[in-house]
Amino acid sequence: MTTPRTPVTPGASPAAQELLTYLYEISGRRTLTGQHNTPRELSAYSEQVTEITGRTAAVWGQDFGFSEDGDMDGIEFRPQIVREAIRQHAAGRVITLMWHAVRPTSEEPVTFKGDICRGALEQTDWDALFVESSEVHGRWIRQVDVIAALLAELRDAGVPVLWRPYHELNGDWFWWCGRPGPGGHARLYRMMFERFTQVHQLTNLVWVWNASPPNSDNVQPYADFYPGHDVVDVLATDVYNNGYGQDHYEELLTVADGRPVALGEVGVMPTPELLEAQPQWVWFMTWTNFLTNANTPEAVRELYAGARTRTEPRSAM
Repeated sequence: MTTPRTPVTPGASPAAQELLTYLYEISGRRTLTGQHNTPRELSAYSEQVTEITGRTAAVWGQDFGFSEDGDMDGIEFRPQIVREAIRQHAAGRVITLMWHAVRPTSEEPVTFKGDICRGALEQTDWDALFVESSEVHGRWIRQVDVIAALLAELRDAGVPVLWRPYHELNGDWFWWCGRPGPGGHARLYRMMFERFTQVHQLTNLVWVWNASPPNSDNVQPYADFYPGHDVVDVLATDVYNNGYGQDHYEELLTVADGRPVALGEVGVMPTPELLEAQPQWVWFMTWTNFLTNANTPEAVRELYAGARTRTEPRSAM
């Protein structure tokens, strides 16, 4: 086991400290099972895991959404998400949350392709994002403060959160993607970190920097986007198309420099054999309906019953 580090959040809550310590304790030995859900369906996909395996995903994932009422990513479900996160935490689940953030030139609700994806933010708007007197910066403040208020409810309820903002940043498909170096994604990530920790005093967050496996096409090296050890507790990557390359795994471990690493999102689940070859993953989280669309029931059951994976609530460990 690597010697645990304290959370990067100043004055981190005891619950956040305990959660990060736990991740260090299982690193290299066990991998937590996880399942992502959509705002409208709330916990339906996690419940489907239990229907298939007779076991419970140890990690409960959700998204704060961005779209209109009634849509699976609708923003009106946010109060229910907070209540469900509190309930899942009380049942022993680890909570991981994200937000497909609206571009700071639009107002929620928005559409995925028009206001979330790459190309939605011009360079001039990106530059203005970091100018405090600009309209773009002011709108960004208002938008992230909405999310901060939800996370504050969880803080006040004693719920620690694996928080993974601006995911898949080294790709080229979201408005926050594809900008390497200190003036790119790293600057945006750090700006959120500073606002959440200094202004909103969100002491319950474990900060997860979540990229994608680099390739020669449209995903760039991890290190070119990394914001720094002072603002990252855990490093994660999102694996689709069964892209569990050993070189990508080792590259992330190098950047992590002893910090825990995780599979933030997956389509095809890792196999028990893969987890033996790549033992440092502290959790994986299957994305919504990929649970059954990309995986057979037999494969899901085999993984959940594996010697390396953990499914029971933390209170039972």
